[in-house]
Amino acid sequence: MKLLVFMLVMAAATQGVHAGGVLPRAVTDADYAPVPAAEAELGQLLFYDPILSGNKTVACATCHHPKFATGDGVALSFGDGGIGLGPARRADPDNPPEKRIPRNAPALFNLGAAEFTVMFHDGRLEADAGQPGGIRTPMDADMVAGFASVLSAQTMFPVLSRDEMAGSYNENDVARAVRQGRITGPGGAWDQLARRVSAIPAYADRFKAVYPHISAPEDIGFTDISNAIAGFMAVEWRSDTAPFDAVLRGDAQFEGSAARGADLFYGAAGCGGCHSGPFLTDHGFHAMAAPQIGPGKAATFQQHQRDEGRFRVTGDPADLFAFRTPSLRNVALTAPYGHAGAHRDLAQFIRDHANPRAGLARFTPAQLTLIDPSAGDFTIMENAEEVAAIARAVTAAPVDLNREDVAAILAFLETLTDPAAVEGRLGVPQSVPSGLPVP
Repeated sequence: MKLLVFMLVMAAATQGVHAGGVLPRAVTDADYAPVPAAEAELGQLLFYDPILSGNKTVACATCHHPKFATGDGVALSFGDGGIGLGPARRADPDNPPEKRIPRNAPALFNLGAAEFTVMFHDGRLEADAGQPGGIRTPMDADMVAGFASVLSAQTMFPVLSRDEMAGSYNENDVARAVRQGRITGPGGAWDQLARRVSAIPAYADRFKAVYPHISAPEDIGFTDISNAIAGFMAVEWRSDTAPFDAVLRGDAQFEGSAARGADLFYGAAGCGGCHSGPFLTDHGFHAMAAPQIGPGKAATFQQHQRDEGRFRVTGDPADLFAFRTPSLRNVALTAPYGHAGAHRDLAQFIRDHANPRAGLARFTPAQLTLIDPSAGDFTIMENAEEVAAIARAVTAAPVDLNREDVAAILAFLETLTDPAAVEGRLGVPQSVPSGLPVP
């Protein structure tokens, strides 16, 4: 009897805590809403079409490209006013952007899953049954109905952003409408974009075939465009066939370093506390002392480069410097990391994230991906008071990880890589109905 107990204990120790009920449930089809193939195919074209940007030069795919695991591979992006793609993208010398985008382009995996009801690093858009259209946004009562999901609604922000897709007010009518506060209604920014799309016969025909309420080109609204793009993203980057998923379904086990990494992730390292559930996120907000680089997030009347995260949405001091827990699906491929993309190396990020204050203290510009020190990107990090404020917001207990620990966690995170999702289902189209260049 004692021998049997000993053998069971040793087996449990070998398999680790992940074999003892700590792992989340497996992902199933019930986690996703069905998307008709025709809707996804329409959304694919719109996602890659620059027609939705003010100057017709930037598409959704410019900053969210499958070549870079649905991001763009750099810390802070150039939207309007940039040329090139990914790490090769740079400011257009003939039309430079006024500013870089202040936050890192997040990955798009599994955003079509029902539990993703909060969007953006600060959660400024989330499902809320008490709000117009069932979604809470900075637009408040001006928010229109018709967006099928929060994933659909999130597309309205990039097209209105000067630095992302709209461009400058002195360059195009869409940007001028945004500058004047004309977003909804006839002649508003959204309506102008919808009219651009509806004027293209190939798009008009597809919309009529996909959505029963559309019988003529003038019936196409911006919400229809957004819904199609959301449908495409939901299908294209659904990620639930990684080795990790085989373990969740009971078809495989973690082995070697990945097994030890799973033990640490769900055990002593404490990663699973926030990166929980089948998509490895609690969808919450946590202050983890992520370094602040770049232009920061400030209102028009403010002059600072800090990014106070969730606090900008709630006004609650407890939310200072807190940012949304990202899903870790395909995380080995989605560098750089953090809300401002301050870490290009995942191993270093893991080490710094586990002990946030120590990580912040040892941060150096050498950890970045393509940031120009001469551009004033380190104003916050060179200010001791600003750095101290970021550090004070941390409430998580520090965990010191050695080199072997980090290597094991990395091996576990590699099991989250899903080749089918990374490659995508529909891929990059050869051309789009507008005839504009595909990123």
